[in-house]
Amino acid sequence: MRTLALLFFTAVFSLHAADAPLRAGAATSNITPELGGEVVGGFAPFPCTHIHDELHARCLVLDDGKTKLALVVCDLLGLHRSVSLKAREFIEAETGIPAANVLISGTHTHSAVNALGGPVRGYFSDFELTDYQKFVARRIADGVRRAANLLRPAEIAFGTVDVPEHVHIRRWFLKEGSMPPNPFGKIDKVKMNPGAGNPALVEPAGEPDPTISIIALREPGGRMISVYSAYSLHYVGGVNGADISADYYGYYCEALKQLQTGGGEYPPFVAMMANGTSGDANNVNFRTPQPRKKPYEQMRYVAEDVAAKVHATLQNLKWQSEALLASRYRELDVKWRSIPAELIAWAKETEAKAPRIQGGKADLPLAYAGRVQRLAQASPETKFPAQILRIGDICIGSSPCETFAETGVEFRKRSPFAKSFMVELAHGYYGYMPTPRHFELGGYETWPGTNNTESQASVKLMNALLEMAAEVK
Repeated sequence: MRTLALLFFTAVFSLHAADAPLRAGAATSNITPELGGEVVGGFAPFPCTHIHDELHARCLVLDDGKTKLALVVCDLLGLHRSVSLKAREFIEAETGIPAANVLISGTHTHSAVNALGGPVRGYFSDFELTDYQKFVARRIADGVRRAANLLRPAEIAFGTVDVPEHVHIRRWFLKEGSMPPNPFGKIDKVKMNPGAGNPALVEPAGEPDPTISIIALREPGGRMISVYSAYSLHYVGGVNGADISADYYGYYCEALKQLQTGGGEYPPFVAMMANGTSGDANNVNFRTPQPRKKPYEQMRYVAEDVAAKVHATLQNLKWQSEALLASRYRELDVKWRSIPAELIAWAKETEAKAPRIQGGKADLPLAYAGRVQRLAQASPETKFPAQILRIGDICIGSSPCETFAETGVEFRKRSPFAKSFMVELAHGYYGYMPTPRHFELGGYETWPGTNNTESQASVKLMNALLEMAAEVK
């Protein structure tokens, strides 16, 4: 009887909570760095000399009358766990939104300065923030607070649109005898970015995820408040020199805003483009070489095309005024990658005889010799963050890694919510997370120092996400 009574109470309480009208608010915070900060995204960082377009933390707050959630997307390559912790500490203290109810992710623009590493290079779960990281954490919290100030009655809708023409697998099998050695002197089974039109191409080692997932909020029957979207496109690139740029993500947000009626009126419409699961995909069609384009031309083309397709999808969505909100957050027992003694010996030998970095370009064996030794001295725990957000009948799962497309597709298929998708680079940066199958194939994304966690990380993450999704279901 007690069990039946508890189930009845839970059902009635859930229905009552869902009956409360949804409210939503959105805002942006500028997180553009000072000139001179080091641009990250390659092996050898270099100082930025110009701001082509501003970087932002784009923020959305939802309130179902009982629970509040915040979703934040930052124009960054990624952000360290400690940045997310500090930002969420501010948010909880200043808005009352629990830290576990806040999802913060990076877009993966390669034209931003460092929010990943600390004052000392290495693999640490916690560290003191740099001045820029403190600034980012503060601005994220300000953006969420401003979004909360703008909470107002809202309707919500979910949709998807497939846009396959911009996403392509970048890991390829090559003809026998065509595979170059990796930095460790070994031969992988696949190569990352083998070159468009390479005559040695055989077939890609996976399939991209072409689906854009869309959560739309509007004032009841009226103007749009925000669109939170996720697309599994690594980044586009093609900047001019040492520019700072939000890449196609920023262009997309501006293009979608321009398409909204009254998008620039106060409070302004806020578009958000999170990165889905794009660790093995990019914007290069390796089968068909394309002519070199002017700086920013390709990212603008992709952004405007994607924005137009998302906008068209908005016209046919089914809207509702209630959405039960819930969240789960865990830090998983995922191990740092184990470094064998023979690899340490290789690293020390390589450092003893390899040339130093010259002319802004890195010697790959030397770069990985340093990474391998630092990874061998990683902090005892990863504190690997994983999160689930429930927004009505929508479920978002997170990953703190550059995550392969097949992982995102698996979550969408196995989630107890039919409307599900994943967002990567959330609450931390732990390198690439290949699936066990891809570890066997090798390639850039599996090298120690590019991949920093155990080969079962994707399996452990998937199990945790599905457990948490079942809890909020």
